[in-house]
Amino acid sequence: MKKKVDGFSRFTKTEKIKWVTETFFNNSQAGAKILGQYQNKNSGIQARHDEFIENTLTNFYLPLGIAPNFVINGKDYTLPMAIEESSVVAAACKAAKFWGTRGGFSAQVISTEKVGQVHFLFPGSSKKLKAFFNKHKASLLEATAPLTLKMRERGGGITQIELRDKTSDLPHYYQLHVQFQTADAMGANFINSCLEHLAIHWKALARQESEFTATEKEIEIVMSILSNYVPQCLVEAKVRCAISDLGEQDGMPAAEFARKFERALAIANVEPHRAVTHNKGIMNGIDALVIATGNDFRAVEAGVHAYAARSGQYRSLSHASIHDGQFEFTLTLPLALGTVGGLTKLHPMVGWSLELLGHPNAETLMEITAVAGLAQNFAALRALVTSGIQKGHMKMHLLNILNQYNASETQKTKAVAHFKQNTVSSSAVQAFLAQNPE
Repeated sequence: MKKKVDGFSRFTKTEKIKWVTETFFNNSQAGAKILGQYQNKNSGIQARHDEFIENTLTNFYLPLGIAPNFVINGKDYTLPMAIEESSVVAAACKAAKFWGTRGGFSAQVISTEKVGQVHFLFPGSSKKLKAFFNKHKASLLEATAPLTLKMRERGGGITQIELRDKTSDLPHYYQLHVQFQTADAMGANFINSCLEHLAIHWKALARQESEFTATEKEIEIVMSILSNYVPQCLVEAKVRCAISDLGEQDGMPAAEFARKFERALAIANVEPHRAVTHNKGIMNGIDALVIATGNDFRAVEAGVHAYAARSGQYRSLSHASIHDGQFEFTLTLPLALGTVGGLTKLHPMVGWSLELLGHPNAETLMEITAVAGLAQNFAALRALVTSGIQKGHMKMHLLNILNQYNASETQKTKAVAHFKQNTVSSSAVQAFLAQNPE
């Protein structure tokens, strides 16, 4: 059967489902049934979901869990976490409980600058281009005034424009490097609109410049786009307590636990193979909260991992230190987040999650999200340097394994009790089910 189609985007939803299931599925009715099961029964909500992206067939659900008992800057929070990986929410809860009795988490936003760039080619004198830029810098800002008016009223807008000479990297290549404040918005559309407007004005000014040759007047705008690398949009989360207050950890004395924890961080800071997995664990907590609050987790991931490699080697985002009998654990990373715009008013669960958090502004959400990453990292390292990661992880993964083998509710109950004292593995679960038939 032909597996290519013309005009698919113009099909009705029913026609799209019919074509997909009849073309790619052995049992088209079964394929369509699964899609139907994940449709939202509220037609208004479903219609809104259908308009988020193109060619929508149904919804792809992630579980939404909560992690209570977080104390952040002296205030109690319950965190929404949208994620499919077992043990993540449980680990966050354990870390929250642990640090809640030791003063809680502290967090602070260091800076909130975001960046966009107009990339262009200028086949002429660098000196003349710099003079041209300096002459028209104020004009560039004025040209964007209508676009930035409302953002400036909220305390945002364009804060700086620089001309950057990149000709040592690529012939004739320059940038207009623009810094933004976007208040409580993520700001992607705002930044891109400003950049495109700047590019048009920049090109028009060049054509009118009497000091330019005919060739120089034809500046080639390659592209105008925000950057997801935001090393000046930083937040720090921290926990601190006396080493003695850490207590015994899985049979390990507090002082030994602190030393091993510090060494684990030192390894992650010098060994990229470990650092990648280490930082992935941090992102388990961050992504779960970013998704739940309707922010762009792909942009956050890209920016965070670029920041981790800013020294030229990929390193740990978190750090631990022992000094004067005190244990300190910190996480610093870039987080460009928003609490207005985007899906915040469109996706009902995003609104629900933000209400759960007390309707934070963008900076408070940055702090909460950084704490989620630090908590996740602490829980993982705590397990790694004591009993090992698999003990707790596989306990949480038990239900997934049981579901893979179609265990009944009675078998699940028995298995949970059995594996409290036994090692969880796929083969062990399979053997248990064989010995305990329905």
